[in-house]
Amino acid sequence: MDRRFITVLGVSLLFALLVSSVFYQMTGRSSPSRRADATDQKDLVVTARPLSVGIMIKPADVKLIKIVSSAFPKGAFSKVEDVLDRPVISNLLLDDPIVEGRLAAKGSGLGLAPTIPVGMRAVTVRVNDVGSVAGFVLPGMRVDVLVTGHPPSGDMDMTATALQNMLVLSAGTTIQPDARGQAIQSPTITLLATPEQAEKLTLAGAEGRLQLVLRNSSDQGLTQTNGSYISELYGVTRRPNAKAAGTAPAKPAPKPVVIATAAPPPPPPPPPPAVPDQIVMIRGTTRTVETLPSQSAN
Repeated sequence: MDRRFITVLGVSLLFALLVSSVFYQMTGRSSPSRRADATDQKDLVVTARPLSVGIMIKPADVKLIKIVSSAFPKGAFSKVEDVLDRPVISNLLLDDPIVEGRLAAKGSGLGLAPTIPVGMRAVTVRVNDVGSVAGFVLPGMRVDVLVTGHPPSGDMDMTATALQNMLVLSAGTTIQPDARGQAIQSPTITLLATPEQAEKLTLAGAEGRLQLVLRNSSDQGLTQTNGSYISELYGVTRRPNAKAAGTAPAKPAPKPVVIATAAPPPPPPPPPPAVPDQIVMIRGTTRTVETLPSQSAN
């Protein structure tokens, strides 16, 4: 047999043994960490079925699963007792981890109350089928509120935008759309509002007729409008009401003020006549005066 071939074969075997030894050592070092990860697990509370807003969690609604401690979600629970009898304020899907931010405090009540943020109010307004956009206003949508009535300072009926970009909390007693996403026929709509907006909504419902205008939920802009008067429907130009506009009545034109001027000063007196040149001669007790002729006479 060729000695060169034997040498190459021996070197190859030696190299293979070296690589195998290195690989075995690396595998042996990583296996303890994997075994440690397998033992370092923690219980995680997840949903056993989809849960919608307002549901009070019961034992049949949740279950426990094992999860690696490093992947444990922030704010999650490891004990079922910590989530029981707490209302859901955000929709949960099947096998969703239950975290603190999706539950209301225990004892906060059922239904809509736990979903109201601190500092806000839920205001229910009564509308008809047309006023509720023919029943297509569903919880979670955003609407503008129009009011039609006779303003105290106006001379005709008008429609104005009272509030904009209001969140719909519920339609009637339903705070979630149905499974098919169909329209909910309801004479009442509950909106999320600030205390000031709640006052305006209540007054608008008592003094006028309300109409909800559906808007795109991604449209957060506010539009400034001047309202529409009934006369404009018939092509009559609106004439501003001075009282409604808050302008004061026109005042009579002021009388012209005449400023008295002082009398012109009298002309200056004429200059005194020129005194002629004189020569005074005194001789003893006699005094004589001789007038010299003026140069102009020459």
